[in-house]
Amino acid sequence: MSKNIAIIGGGNLGSAIAEGLINSGFSKAENISITKRNIETLAHLKEKGANILSDNKEAAANADYIILAIKPFQIKDILTEIKPTLKANKQVIISVVTGIWIKDLIEMIGKDFAIVRAMPNTAIAIQESMTCICGHNTSKDQSDFVSGLFNQLGKSVIIEEKLMDAATVLGACGTAFAMRYIRANIQGGVEIGFNAKVAALIAAQTVKGAAELLLTKHTHPEEEIDKVTTPKGCTIAGLNEMEHQGLSSSIIRGITTSYKKIVHDM
Repeated sequence: MSKNIAIIGGGNLGSAIAEGLINSGFSKAENISITKRNIETLAHLKEKGANILSDNKEAAANADYIILAIKPFQIKDILTEIKPTLKANKQVIISVVTGIWIKDLIEMIGKDFAIVRAMPNTAIAIQESMTCICGHNTSKDQSDFVSGLFNQLGKSVIIEEKLMDAATVLGACGTAFAMRYIRANIQGGVEIGFNAKVAALIAAQTVKGAAELLLTKHTHPEEEIDKVTTPKGCTIAGLNEMEHQGLSSSIIRGITTSYKKIVHDM
């Protein structure tokens, strides 16, 4: 039996989720409802058969799974709005709202709901997100469904909620960290003779290929590094110079600094 999914919030994230679920075949378009005040901006999803609504209560009332894809400052008002339509024993609430903890959701709607907190990253736009998930009061079937849903949008992993801040740094901030590495690669490529366009292609595809090696073969990075380095070769010379300049330590320090920022200042 197909599950009805309501996505409250048709911005970039909500739209990407809807499009990914439809394109992957995980959900039929007619089983997806997505809300936004300006529904004209969701015409591309309407053409695919999704239900486009401006009424959050109408979308939530008929859904088995309700995905909250809204701004943090909106969540209290929207949950207050849709709460009269919610059914504690029949619906699962999935929040992809940054900085909102499960305890916050429980305070707003009660402890009897099945609640999932999910943290995707911006690569969800191309169905390549890394999404970290934790849940409260969910059955195995519900948990499996949510994992399956986000696996259509990239890859997912279930973690303890206490690791969600760390997941934000490693998975969400990590996208920016990876982009900065790629940018440096491009700059280095230009310095040794390539034009920027070709250097960008080589750098991005090389990083993508390196990541796919780890994801496909489940090897440790050092194992793949050993396959590329040869005695007195150019690879080890470059790696050693990068380490002399503090490559690994600066990345680790950047990650831990971001983590301290999110824990203490946010």
